[in-house]
Amino acid sequence: MATRTRQRTCIVCRATDAKSSLLRIVRTPEGDVRFDETGRMNGRGAYVCGVSCLEKALDSKRLDSALRIKITSEDRERIATELCASLSHEDN
Repeated sequence: MATRTRQRTCIVCRATDAKSSLLRIVRTPEGDVRFDETGRMNGRGAYVCGVSCLEKALDSKRLDSALRIKITSEDRERIATELCASLSHEDN
């Protein structure tokens, strides 16, 4: 029996892909908004296919809607910092 790959959909462009190839932003049970590098953090998650879709999601308030929370400027900075750290970590 073949194993199935879990598919997720980008909240901006609606492209579907494997869960592992998309970027996940999560609202934790405490109400923090974070970039989920592992894809396993507890909380409500939203998927984007890349940095450009993440920027569009933040600008158009789609991320707010998907996570059911108002994204603050501090949240935006935290997400950007965590994403940059993750991407630079992958390059090494």
